Amino acid sequence: MPSKSIPEPWQSFLSDIDATLAEDVELHCLGGFVVTVLYDLARATADVDVIAITPRSEIESLMSLAGQGSDLHRKHKIYLQLVGVATVPDTYEERLTEMSPGSFKHLRLFALDPYDLALSKIERNTQRDRDDVKHLARTLPFELDKLQERYRKELRPDLGNPEREDLTLTLWIEAIEEERHKA
Repeated sequence: MPSKSIPEPWQSFLSDIDATLAEDVELHCLGGFVVTVLYDLARATADVDVIAITPRSEIESLMSLAGQGSDLHRKHKIYLQLVGVATVPDTYEERLTEMSPGSFKHLRLFALDPYDLALSKIERNTQRDRDDVKHLARTLPFELDKLQERYRKELRPDLGNPEREDLTLTLWIEAIEEERHKA
């Protein structure tokens, strides 16, 4: 995964969060923020989606400080969003990559790896999610067999409607393969 500096307005927003912290805090990031910052997808996103904040004791204060409707949200026009319903592969934490190490004193941002990032979008499956997955497939050496294997082993057992998500994955792979044949 590329190591990049965090662009504006996120850099200023995250620096303001960092300035309030007295201890190290980790954010496990996903969604449009990661696709935009690490993989150069040109699309608007107004939030930094996270699935975990460590230590957990910091969740309430961070959401009050930087969540939707907060002073930092009004100042920077972006906000921190704790995503409660994203399903991610079981061992995603083993594959996290630090985003822009050393950019902050106490704040550490970790991004899901590209396959876990794609799979985190499978249940919602909006047009934006499909576009993000196709962008990842275009931008990276994205191995479809690896995506399918991780889906089967680490995600499918936890899904509420696996047959629907099986179909979604099949359609995603067909769209990616079709796009690759056009290129």
